[in-house]
Amino acid sequence: MDRSSGLNIMHAETQDAMGIDRSRIRPSRAPFHITVLGKQAIPLGQIDLPVTFGDPTNYRTETLTFEVVRFHRSFHAILGRPCYVKFIAIPNYTYLKLRMSSPHGVITISSSFQRAYQCEVETYEIALAVVASEELIVIQEETAE
Repeated sequence: MDRSSGLNIMHAETQDAMGIDRSRIRPSRAPFHITVLGKQAIPLGQIDLPVTFGDPTNYRTETLTFEVVRFHRSFHAILGRPCYVKFIAIPNYTYLKLRMSSPHGVITISSSFQRAYQCEVETYEIALAVVASEELIVIQEETAE
């Protein structure tokens, strides 16, 4: 969940793991900026996928549009504001819960603090690796001159 993201983002690795053919990706409108070093990301394209929350007795399905990206993160996808609007969902970041209405009552999706912490640590390590590799490229360019 990312309330600051105006996009739903899915990683290409996730799409491959789900067995979804990349030919279903259609061209994207424009690149966007990511949080790691404020870099610009050029998506592979967009894909519409049905997303379901709940269980067999109380569920809700909506079709969401995802920007498919190449870069790696510690999570499979980011559900941004477009998801919240479509599901009329209310996120609670303090308790890591997402609540939405459904035909048979309220659906509450929960996460764990341990998993959230693991994702943050992995994201930090990936960001460090990106910074280190970019610094190495700069050093190599400077020493080549």
